[in-house]
Amino acid sequence: MKYSCLIGKTMRHQAGPSMLEGNSLLFQGGFIRILGKGLISFLPMGTKVINNLKILIAQEMHFIGGEEFQVPLVNPFSIWEKSGRSNLVDGSLVVFKDSKGRKLVLSPTHEEAAVELAKSVVNSYKDFPIFFYQFQTKFRDESRTRAELIRAREFVMKDAYSFHRSYSELNNFFPKVFNSYMNIFKRCNIPVIPAESGVGMMGGSKAYEFLYPHDQGRDVVLVCPHCGYRANRSVAIGVKPSHSEILYGMERVSVSEKRNLEKQAAELNISPGKIVKPRVYMTADGPVMAVVRGDYDVSLDKLAMILGCAVSKPANDSILRDFKLIPGFMSPVPAPDGVRVIVDDLVVSTPNLAMGLNEDGFYYVNVNFGRDFDLPETGDIAQLNEGDLCMGCGKALDSVKAFELGNIFKLDDYYTRKMNFSFNDDKGKQYYPFMGSYGLGLGRLVSCIAEANRDNKGLVWPIELAPYTFYLMGIGKSSRISSVVDEIARELGEENVLLDDRKESIGVKFRDSDLLGIPLRMVVSRHFIEKGEIDMRDRRSGRKWYIKRENLKKEIKKWRDDQSL
Repeated sequence: MKYSCLIGKTMRHQAGPSMLEGNSLLFQGGFIRILGKGLISFLPMGTKVINNLKILIAQEMHFIGGEEFQVPLVNPFSIWEKSGRSNLVDGSLVVFKDSKGRKLVLSPTHEEAAVELAKSVVNSYKDFPIFFYQFQTKFRDESRTRAELIRAREFVMKDAYSFHRSYSELNNFFPKVFNSYMNIFKRCNIPVIPAESGVGMMGGSKAYEFLYPHDQGRDVVLVCPHCGYRANRSVAIGVKPSHSEILYGMERVSVSEKRNLEKQAAELNISPGKIVKPRVYMTADGPVMAVVRGDYDVSLDKLAMILGCAVSKPANDSILRDFKLIPGFMSPVPAPDGVRVIVDDLVVSTPNLAMGLNEDGFYYVNVNFGRDFDLPETGDIAQLNEGDLCMGCGKALDSVKAFELGNIFKLDDYYTRKMNFSFNDDKGKQYYPFMGSYGLGLGRLVSCIAEANRDNKGLVWPIELAPYTFYLMGIGKSSRISSVVDEIARELGEENVLLDDRKESIGVKFRDSDLLGIPLRMVVSRHFIEKGEIDMRDRRSGRKWYIKRENLKKEIKKWRDDQSL
């Protein structure tokens, strides 16, 4: 490919300070453009990277028996109603009607469609197990988007689904997908943290996610540096701090601060950890009040596990008032009519708490559960904090910010049972297949590959993903140089070579070759006229060397072999 013909040239300026550095380089290098909020266009070189990534992922999927399939982006709303998820994807599920008035959705995920497809092809228990994957566009109308690939509204995902005769069969297959994902990340030269995660709106019994550690990451992983325990903060379990002290008498006091918990604590001359923090959420079974200490946050995943149903969204002030709850001064006791109350176990064991009494401007102080109020329904519903102790070894947990790249779920018979997908075994007994779901975001992955594979000069693509393997240029006006450059381009395959034929300075060409991150730069110059040698430079290591023209293929093979070591 001649650089002069390439759509999307390099730019001298970066995209902006809000972008991750790797994403800014993708913009500057001519790989992507921003169409709108959370909407990203891929230019030809970006498309080549995505296609190379698809090839790499497909190889790993095929290795564990996957077959490629395709279901539509647009799905009937009825199958989402059948699964019970139509009301759970708060705000991000786009629902519309066709010209006949039939309700459709832009699917943010395809579990329902995968079940319907499997139902249509399974004729016998002998057809199991089934494992198929696709590369499909998704759309989630999320409000917290970023102007880059890491948090787009429309994105391409590799999603895969497996169906099994039994839980043990699913359980045995699960590690194969886990290892396949780890191979993908290794081939992409990107560090990841595999960690336990919540099932959320997906349902099922167990989930793991794969996260790229980064100080701007939205997820927090708690890691034990001693025993290796790793879990997303939303589901991590551990030992919370506890202490004893003299119990004081409960008092009613006035508080002028209406909403800010930290300011309320300061006004009461106590730490935030001494304040009871109630939060009300909506679920399919009605509102629930989750109560944690002021120095902790509610874990929606832990809460959902106790409730046995998904938690969809926080209740707004209007809903709170419908249940006669005063924002900023809510109280879990007595339990509000129509609201289920669950209190974190740390709240119950903490002495001398401050708590709203559901009266505007007033708090109780020195509240002690079991003495002043009956014990409510309790459980572990708080997200752990850094420094809390590991359940396994008792050492302090570290926290790591990260971006989620992919996840794997044991869905069990959550969807197959709801969607009436069953089979009879060889004895005629009816079963619902056990299902696994395995997602990997391609845009996010490219974003984090760019972030992990860069230096102060630009991108440094892994050889399997690079848009071109070779960056070729000639320096000098000699017709012999031009002839050799064209000859090399044909020999190596024009689809693998970016030939810089521009009338630019050597410095500009060298800077662009570094910015684009193409693995091997080859320069034919006066040195070739004098000694018959081509100037080679490896982008990742920076190593420079000369080779004879007649040894080109042999030297490139040796270079490729070195990359795989």
